[in-house]
Amino acid sequence: MHAKPDQPIQVVPTQSGYDRWAQVYDAEDNPLVLLEEQHIGPLLGQVSGLRLLDVGCGTGRHACEWARQGAEVTAVDFSEEMLRRARSKPGADRVKFLAHDLTQPLPLPNATFDRVCSCLVLDHIPVPRTFFAELTRLCRLDGHVLLSVMHPAMSLLGVQARFTDPSSGQKIGPASYTHQIADYLMAALGSGLTLDTISEHIADAELARRSPRAEKYIGWPLLLLMKFRRSSKP
Repeated sequence: MHAKPDQPIQVVPTQSGYDRWAQVYDAEDNPLVLLEEQHIGPLLGQVSGLRLLDVGCGTGRHACEWARQGAEVTAVDFSEEMLRRARSKPGADRVKFLAHDLTQPLPLPNATFDRVCSCLVLDHIPVPRTFFAELTRLCRLDGHVLLSVMHPAMSLLGVQARFTDPSSGQKIGPASYTHQIADYLMAALGSGLTLDTISEHIADAELARRSPRAEKYIGWPLLLLMKFRRSSKP
């Protein structure tokens, strides 16, 4: 059973939404995930021997891969069902998983990680400044903070993170918040980060060939990537 194209989205709390999404997340056609996975590797670089934090790890698609590449990975998510899926994947035995509310301070020590990453999470965070401050706190002074997020331009199309519940056919949207690129940049700069790289990635015909859902978004910016350096000042 599939949802009708014009069916309204039922917005639910973020945590419960991702608990429900977990059962189909890895199998569904998700152009945003495909586009991100195409571009995030070169931006992150080699991770072997580094301590990485994956904030909002979901089903462990990045955390387990980084662990297989030789990184020491800590992965945090607020969805127990997402974490259950993550723990079942190859490489999961080399990842330290932690269930925690991402809007609250993380129970981790200051300046612990060489890379602090948060992938496709920011649009579920109500106050970016508080979130960026926490990522900065956890990053080493010579480290980097790397983030990916659905491009804010998608809000002009009325698009938010959502999935179709396989049991009911209902479109479900975990609670999201509309932020602009400037909101992210000002939150990062105000938290003591320095911008290293920012890039915007559009949906194109090649993406649509791999992901039929991307066809309706061809020509629109779909993904925003940002990489920051931790300031040398404490």
